[in-house]
Amino acid sequence: MKKDCHCEEPEATKQSPGRLLRCARNDITALIIFFNCLLPSSYALGSHNNRGTELMNAHGESMELDFKLYDPGTEDVVDYSKYGTFEGVGTDKYQYKLTDRKGLAAAVGEGIYPNNSIYKDPSYRVLVSKGKLAGSQWDYVNLENQQLTFYKWATSHDTPGVQQFYTALALEKLGETVQAIKCYYAVVVHYPKDVGWTFWHTPLYMGRLAMDRIEYLTHKHPELGIRLVDAKIKVENGYNAGVTDDHFIINPGKLVKVNPSELKPKRLDVSKLPIIKKAGKEGFVELVQFENHHWQLRVDGKPYIVQAIAYAPNPVGKSPNDGNLNPNGDWMNADLDKNGKTDGPLDAWVDKNKNNQQDSDERSVGDFQLMKEMGVNTIRLYHHAANKELLRTLYKEYGIRVIMGDFLGMYAAGSGANWYEGTDYTNPKHLENMKKSVTDMVMEYKEEPYVLMWMLGNESNYGEVGNPDPKSNYAGLGSNAKKQPEAHYQFVNEMAGFIKSLDSTPACPAGRRPVGFSNGEVVTIDILARHSDHIDVFGANVYRGPSGFGRSFWEDVRDFLDKPVILTEYGCPAYFSGKDMEFGEQKQAEYHQGNWEDIAANTAGSGYGNAIGGVIFEYVDEWWKSGLPPKFSAKEHETIGDFVAAFPDGWMHEEWLGLTSQGDGSHSPYMRQMRKAYDYYKKVWNERDL
Repeated sequence: MKKDCHCEEPEATKQSPGRLLRCARNDITALIIFFNCLLPSSYALGSHNNRGTELMNAHGESMELDFKLYDPGTEDVVDYSKYGTFEGVGTDKYQYKLTDRKGLAAAVGEGIYPNNSIYKDPSYRVLVSKGKLAGSQWDYVNLENQQLTFYKWATSHDTPGVQQFYTALALEKLGETVQAIKCYYAVVVHYPKDVGWTFWHTPLYMGRLAMDRIEYLTHKHPELGIRLVDAKIKVENGYNAGVTDDHFIINPGKLVKVNPSELKPKRLDVSKLPIIKKAGKEGFVELVQFENHHWQLRVDGKPYIVQAIAYAPNPVGKSPNDGNLNPNGDWMNADLDKNGKTDGPLDAWVDKNKNNQQDSDERSVGDFQLMKEMGVNTIRLYHHAANKELLRTLYKEYGIRVIMGDFLGMYAAGSGANWYEGTDYTNPKHLENMKKSVTDMVMEYKEEPYVLMWMLGNESNYGEVGNPDPKSNYAGLGSNAKKQPEAHYQFVNEMAGFIKSLDSTPACPAGRRPVGFSNGEVVTIDILARHSDHIDVFGANVYRGPSGFGRSFWEDVRDFLDKPVILTEYGCPAYFSGKDMEFGEQKQAEYHQGNWEDIAANTAGSGYGNAIGGVIFEYVDEWWKSGLPPKFSAKEHETIGDFVAAFPDGWMHEEWLGLTSQGDGSHSPYMRQMRKAYDYYKKVWNERDL
């Protein structure tokens, strides 16, 4: 097997990297780790039915070829020890030596190595004869017709671990859950070292991803009574962009049958456990770690799950690219209608019937009230603030607190660097400027009761400089952090300790509030771990898909940092190319549900116990985000996919990430059309019992 193979990118996506435009803004940037990498922009031939394909019979009549496994295998939980030997378990010498190929093939069934019965499957043979499986397997990844996807991938010639993973994913989407679990486990047993690649040519470790899917499916379907035990794949040096220095330690564990009741969620009452570590001020804002190493955030002495959202209600038609908008601060003082009320926060109204008009029963209530009704208890501000009184109102009248942030040189903010020079974390002048920026933030806001915690950076490990040539179409991120990881993380850690010294009292010399850092995914978390003793909270911007973040995410944070984690960004666009708005909204809501359920399942007393909440990105659509003029305009709600990513139609649509929209933009920044995801949170965040 080739450890460094490249999953070939379909022709339809090859122009997308040039559209990764980045300006100094609080949005999603650079790398996203995802399952459906390298997705096509068009569907392969066939109907869009998930389980069947429409064909013409010999009489010219339309018929539906339904999906049914031709060979489901003889064992639901395969005992691999009967068909081969496991050698070097728990070491870098692991391998599975197959001794009874015929027996294992019969046990696993169709689509799973080493079974090849798919070539005898009557449905497969019909589809091949009708030309329904032509083209590259990558043309089938994001297809709605998963029958075609299954047959195409199961017979493809890609990296074995990649091929088996996508075959399993198709089986999962077809509702063949047991067969999907078996197929994912085949990746773990046979191909745990295989690597796939993201759109940005960063590695995806197929064995770890397969374990994530198994964990997800076995917990989602406890009625199957299947559990994965003792499995672990450790990839030393596996958190950078290369694979040549990777070192694998592998234990495939095994799938076992259990009583379904053992798989039903159980929550431990952590309040009865001894506390072994604390940060922050008791009775104010405090982090506590229990004897079982789970973490809990407490505010005013009570458990506090961060139910947060990124909030930047910027008006349609304005953009930092045009020089007429500061997206992080202008909204705090905006009063375009001169009525004495801040536009979005206090003057927004809900367009209930979505007719893009303010009817008589649609009074102005303000976003703060709408967020309170949704169950929001915190908003994230990325780089300082611009209106203390407004934030005091947010806290006193609506009970919502603030995560106060400083970009710490990301987007060249605070460093004094030229954009195309980028913040240099070895430049004494840049470091001095950033320290002053942090000082200004803390001294300005440390006595404000609404400040929940301090947050440094924003997926800052992705920081790189762009190309000033307009033809390059890449503005970069105004930072050199990506090529200076040691210096960058050292400075982050230094500033975290510095903040604590500023936000301290004689009674609380270690700081009254936690200090966090916002990383991009878990990329270079191994380097961060060496420079993190002053960092209290690991923040991460993560967009992995509708199933949440996966076992590997929570496990990595625990193993490398042993710190609480907050998702400093997660979310999904409400736009789905080729579908109506209702369909896109529904897919957005489903994505959010899967993400929040995963966060909740890993809070103190459950799962890995290191989640303390998350920040939804974002509250309302912003129309300036797709890219630079003249190609893109802040007056248009762009629907062209920005880049390939793990979202419902396979693309990021950055101008559609809001839980609310601005309708047709005719009453911006006041009008709000609420989406289904807003309604989902309004229900679960107000009924939450963790």
